[in-house]
Amino acid sequence: MSDDQLSRVFSALADPTRRDMVARLTTADATVNELAEPYNVSLQAVSKHLKVLEDAGLVTRTRDAQRRPVHLEAEVFDLMTKWIERYRQQAESRYRRLDALLAEMNPQTDSSQENAS
Repeated sequence: MSDDQLSRVFSALADPTRRDMVARLTTADATVNELAEPYNVSLQAVSKHLKVLEDAGLVTRTRDAQRRPVHLEAEVFDLMTKWIERYRQQAESRYRRLDALLAEMNPQTDSSQENAS
């Protein structure tokens, strides 16, 4: 996933209405009308939200006879998860090094914590 696409994905998900739409699409595909039901906004506003999600690669629109369901592209979340996981692992590694350094600087803390257990 390119940095530009990743930026579009995170930007699209920054809006609570779009996050809610994505959450609802995890259970099943839905039409624009179905997605618009719980919101007090126009169909045009919902379509604009869907366009942002579509441009980010999070959803696609298909044709099923007269219906035009919106489909969630779950693979994008796999790519986002991999990106996030890389930085989570780096942060955990830094915290482990910090814990080790603090333990070296204050060995009494370890023994007093063991005695308290």
